[in-house]
Amino acid sequence: MPERVNTLARIEAARLKIADLLTAHAEWFCTLNGGDSQALRQSELDIAVSYGRLILTSWTEKGSRAWKIFDWELTGEKLTFRASRRMGAERPLIELVPRAAASAIALTVKTARQQRSTQLGELACSVQSGTKLERSALSPGARRGQPGRYARILLRQKHQRLAVTGSVAASKASDVDAFLASALMWFKRTSERARPPYIQQLWLVVERDLIKPIAQRLAMLRRGLREAIAVFEVDQGLTEMKLVDVPARQELWKRKLARFPPVAVGKSSEIARRLISLAPDAIDVVSARHGETLRYFGLPFARVRSVMETERLWFGVEGARRRLLDEKTDSEWRNMLTGLLENRTANASDHHHALYRNAAEAWLESLLRRDITRLDPGLIIAPLHAQFRTARGGVLGVRPIDLLALRQDGRLVVIELKVSEAREHVLQGVDYWQRVEAHRRRGHIARAKLFGDKEISNESPLVYLVAPTLRVHPSFNTLARSIDPEIEIYRFDINEDWRAGVRVMRRLRMS
Repeated sequence: MPERVNTLARIEAARLKIADLLTAHAEWFCTLNGGDSQALRQSELDIAVSYGRLILTSWTEKGSRAWKIFDWELTGEKLTFRASRRMGAERPLIELVPRAAASAIALTVKTARQQRSTQLGELACSVQSGTKLERSALSPGARRGQPGRYARILLRQKHQRLAVTGSVAASKASDVDAFLASALMWFKRTSERARPPYIQQLWLVVERDLIKPIAQRLAMLRRGLREAIAVFEVDQGLTEMKLVDVPARQELWKRKLARFPPVAVGKSSEIARRLISLAPDAIDVVSARHGETLRYFGLPFARVRSVMETERLWFGVEGARRRLLDEKTDSEWRNMLTGLLENRTANASDHHHALYRNAAEAWLESLLRRDITRLDPGLIIAPLHAQFRTARGGVLGVRPIDLLALRQDGRLVVIELKVSEAREHVLQGVDYWQRVEAHRRRGHIARAKLFGDKEISNESPLVYLVAPTLRVHPSFNTLARSIDPEIEIYRFDINEDWRAGVRVMRRLRMS
């Protein structure tokens, strides 16, 4: 039974008990919302009370994160927390399992997922008569010893084999790029190895929430591959499976678009100008409807808002509670600035420090924002739109484009950045291309004057996919070549020590 932490006495009692449990094991596996697990050392987890709230802090793949805990439960050796962050915008279910007990839990999860994979295979056999289930397995896990998230099924018919894949774990629309990338790579490898009868089709079996994003991405694939793929909708209980019509790319351009959002243009506040003067090469400001966010090499550390016609500043890096700057918090403010100056720099002595590791992609973005010609001399320096949204809200409109730029010849450029291996790099870039192209065709970008009075070319955007040379995913080239060659994709390999200055080591056209 979950234990609520809604009084000071309960909060303190929970803190003491959870702290004892955390110190009992040197390593833990952390899982958010049933996703992939991340190994954490005991020192990377902390439970504390702050302003009358129980706060769990941990290191994640996106940096340090802090969650407000509503309730918690101990089941065997597994700790479960119901939590929130970002003013309730995220409400994850957090599970912590000691490494010693993780293998037993992984086996249980693997068994359950394998059962769903077999059930899915049997359901797929019922779609066409004369079809037999040849094999049902799981995809490799994200890490050694972890069960895979996707079913890998082979069906056999008289003259051909069919490859079938679908998720057997909790999934959401934002997982679509990882799922499709994994499916395409598996289909390629399996079809090349198989003996007669050969594998000629790939079936993607997805729940309703993934139908629209899957269809949009399939429309971007090269024709031969696109024609070999069929999409089926399945219910959560795996009892019914039906074929879904996938529209051609030309049909996508006819669909109604969400309203194109206005670009926030604001005059910097006096506080923001003073702060930027402290470190003009490191600090920039991002304007929004309700104020300004100041970033130190891409890491948000302060927000300026106008309250009762008076400018006020709240400070705190990711994972820490934001504090209002006043006489009582002045020393904390100065300590935070000192920490940024010492640890968020290319010359930092501790490359494991959270301030060095956090928001690495935002750091790279901030360097390119200052001089995008480091990437391509043909790009105009300004305007340059960072974290650009083609729509507000909605499942498909919330993920922003890293950089939207314009070449001197008037051609739009979609830039997607990665600083670590990411299989979904190519598909994310293509998804952004599709969104920008849809608005370009309707004239929205020109009418919004995103690039002032500069003329927008009547050509589709280019896609620049950027990553450090040794951080490009092994599947990158294969996935890039699966995209329709009408979509111009360029791969940019940059130097590994990009924090000291971005240099392009290699540029390749992939399509």
